[in-house]
Amino acid sequence: MLKQIPNLITSLNLLCGCVAIFFAISGDLVTASYFVFTGIFFDFFDGLAARVLNAQSEVGLQLDSLADMVTSGVAPAIVMVQLLSEATSGVPINVFLEETETMGWYGAKFNFLPFFGLLIAVASACRLAKFNVDTRQTTSFIGLPTPGNTLLVLSLPLILAFQPSALVESIVLNPWFLVGITLLGCILMNAELPLFALKFKTWDFKTNAVRYVFLGICLVAIVLLQFIAIPVILLVYIGMSLIWK
Repeated sequence: MLKQIPNLITSLNLLCGCVAIFFAISGDLVTASYFVFTGIFFDFFDGLAARVLNAQSEVGLQLDSLADMVTSGVAPAIVMVQLLSEATSGVPINVFLEETETMGWYGAKFNFLPFFGLLIAVASACRLAKFNVDTRQTTSFIGLPTPGNTLLVLSLPLILAFQPSALVESIVLNPWFLVGITLLGCILMNAELPLFALKFKTWDFKTNAVRYVFLGICLVAIVLLQFIAIPVILLVYIGMSLIWK
């Protein structure tokens, strides 16, 4: 029974991702963000539980990737679609139904730019597929993990909701800024970029100095910057990975 605890935690990650997608499609991006963050929390602890219980399995590995594809692939893609739709038209994506004699669809009017955000799902799938077969990524990462890119995307609606300002809105709701964030995330996830992992095999400071320093910076940034801290933390993470080799 204990051996199934990691898979149960992974399943909770998947469930959170499914609920997040529902809210994202409904246009409630803040609630969607909360469920995605909760799913990422479960994603962090399923691997830890598997190591503690010595319950690693091939099924668990595949289930973890499938759950990540939903929570850290499809959910942020839909959130980006909705952000791009709001940036270009001021409203979520909509299909206008025009009444005819047959009550059929008559010239559905789409703004196609928001669908650019779906590239996040495609790039996430490529990232996860490569991770599953790449033996170099047992103790570190090659390319940005999908949860890292997801945190960046999901921070945007939270910044808009809880730290609003004219400057913030002019930046975050600029469609070309959002397109740039989408492309940057897709590239970083699949780049040959070595990044350290937050996996603790021991708890001593010498072995885990980069991890402890990074977590300390995260704590200070969150206290000072709130949700704006998330993109800042991502930049710090990449910078520390490149410097602290």
